[in-house]
Amino acid sequence: MSSLEADLRFAHALADAADAITLARFRALDLLVETKPDLSPVSEADRAAEEAIRALVSRGRQGEGVLGEEQGDDGGGGETRWIVDPIDGTMNYVRGIPVWGTLLALERGGEVEVALVSAPALGRRWWALRGEGAWAAGERCRVSQIARLEDCTVSTTSPREMPAGWTELTSRAWATRGLSDFWQHCLVAEGALDIATDSVVNLWDFAAIRLLVEEAGGRCTTFEGAPPEHGRSLVSTNAHVHDAACELLGR
Repeated sequence: MSSLEADLRFAHALADAADAITLARFRALDLLVETKPDLSPVSEADRAAEEAIRALVSRGRQGEGVLGEEQGDDGGGGETRWIVDPIDGTMNYVRGIPVWGTLLALERGGEVEVALVSAPALGRRWWALRGEGAWAAGERCRVSQIARLEDCTVSTTSPREMPAGWTELTSRAWATRGLSDFWQHCLVAEGALDIATDSVVNLWDFAAIRLLVEEAGGRCTTFEGAPPEHGRSLVSTNAHVHDAACELLGR
């Protein structure tokens, strides 16, 4: 077994632990939910899942650290760390909408080498290894070959927060959807969507997504076409329509 394959196996183990916690509390009538300083919700399941992941990394991966959405960077990994979003789509989670997932990315020397997205309520997982491709539910996946905006299916998480160019993009696109959060980017990797957008993302939101989309043949950048960055916008595409999308979104 190669080093990356061993890393992927461990990522699956981390996702299994998170899934057991998040599924057990999904739609629980006594689920505890708080509001963070940025006014976004956080549930007890977010915190418990991240704690479980941190404990497994601490026990099983000497010299590796964790950067998580809920507890920050433990500083214990040096150049190797797991970037974790315990529940991406918490707004969906707390409302009982099954579109949410755990995002895991293994970063070495500033480069993500392994990515895994687990969406247990959808019964689906996606993963990617740098230089070795991307998979959806265990089958190799590739982006679409759509080459014109007029033939595209596009999606966004928060249409009210999108720039003016979004209106023109949706008016030209073949179809518009609001599939939200990680799922829309995973669907770009699968070839089911051609363009997926978020007005603002953080590192734990895009670290796994970027490798998945790129290993499937697509592109991920800010709306202006720069490399993805914490606190900036994100657009993922099948690569064929990327420049045209950025031309509209980056105005």
